[in-house]
Amino acid sequence: MLRHDRRRIVHFNVITHSTARWTAQQLIEAYPFDEAPRYLIRDRDGTYGNHFQDRVRTMNIDEVLCAPRSPWQNPYCERVIGSIRRECLGHVIVLHERHLMRILRDYFSYYHRCRPHLSLDRNSPEPRPIEPSSRGPVVSIPVTVHGKELVHR
Repeated sequence: MLRHDRRRIVHFNVITHSTARWTAQQLIEAYPFDEAPRYLIRDRDGTYGNHFQDRVRTMNIDEVLCAPRSPWQNPYCERVIGSIRRECLGHVIVLHERHLMRILRDYFSYYHRCRPHLSLDRNSPEPRPIEPSSRGPVVSIPVTVHGKELVHR
């Protein structure tokens, strides 16, 4: 689940075959305490069945459905899915669900804290101060995932 304002991934989970009941539970896990968004933009996937729709109604969320086969109507989600595929999953062999969870957790840590987003004026979802080049040279900061350094000095 993605918040549009700062492109922040609120919640994610992994399963081989999702159901409406499982997807409804993910909504509860994403917003456990009366902090649900006012609107939920979603496509027409079969995963969003009656059980999911009932849960959305009980949480007082207004659903906004995209037109069939119209991914451009939810561009932020489509963009993050593409980024995950290109920048993360296109470079690894996933062994099992737990492995995928670990890979995605590490990627989202990078995505939220370090990755620049053009729509956020080259900032990250977790804002950080941008220093002018007059302050000195650019210095790389190593990022370690599973004990391996990803960014070299």
